[in-house]
Amino acid sequence: MNVIEIPVTPCIDVPLALGESPVWDDEREVLWFVDIDAPALLSFNPLTRELMRFDMPSPIGCVGLSHDGRLITGLKSGVHLFDPQTRELQFLVNPEADRPDNRLNDGKVGPDGCFWVGSMDQNSINTTGALYRVTPEGQCTRVLDNLFVSNGLAWSPDHRTLYHTDGTTSAINAYDFNPVSGELSNRRVLVTLDYEQTGWPDGAAMDSAGHYWSAGIYRGMINQISADGQLLRSLQMPVQGTTMACFGGKDGRTLFITSLTVELDDQEQAGTLLSCELDVQGTPAFRFGKPATPASH
Repeated sequence: MNVIEIPVTPCIDVPLALGESPVWDDEREVLWFVDIDAPALLSFNPLTRELMRFDMPSPIGCVGLSHDGRLITGLKSGVHLFDPQTRELQFLVNPEADRPDNRLNDGKVGPDGCFWVGSMDQNSINTTGALYRVTPEGQCTRVLDNLFVSNGLAWSPDHRTLYHTDGTTSAINAYDFNPVSGELSNRRVLVTLDYEQTGWPDGAAMDSAGHYWSAGIYRGMINQISADGQLLRSLQMPVQGTTMACFGGKDGRTLFITSLTVELDDQEQAGTLLSCELDVQGTPAFRFGKPATPASH
């Protein structure tokens, strides 16, 4: 295992309970992320260091970009579009009105222009989680079911492979992905991590070379994994509760990392937002309602 320590910069001085879902907005040049339990949506400007907070009415698991300048959010009360200018939430659909003990968790806009959002039992007891595909028209399809914690969403640069974890094991799964229909097929295990060393696989990012970057929660790792399942390197972070990374910044080579609050030796280590500079470039975030073409990435 190739563990590397690199210079890491703290971005904020406000503690996060459960920091998650960082996504780089290349139009506004800010990073969006969430504090699930606050519950709040936040934005961070790397140039001005300004942190903005938008309080939410229920736990917010994830955030993505939309084609019209709004954001797409996964709240416990369902999927909503959010306008940062007016602070108005517009309800789109609740995938799990029939599962009141669940909340929405990891979610991202896919290359098909749809919002892919997973769920979990909010008490982390039952395998009642699922993965959904939500279209811009608000149509919702349950794609995977009987999950413990739906997590680790990312797509390969050619948009033909979707990566995902279900939380029941430390395996990272890969699926063939149809970027037009959103259909998944040919499920296989990309890699099963030794979580004692790498941490448990949490949220993920993708670089332009097709490497999958998995946050290794409770070990403070960000693990770079090749498309053929090789663990290339593990970046050691100064916090243990690493939840998710994403690429951003002017040139797409800044890695932003969210974390959650953890108990360490009877002391509390607060969740936070970190950044570091890398030698690889990430793939840009997709936008809801705007299907992507591989040539544009």
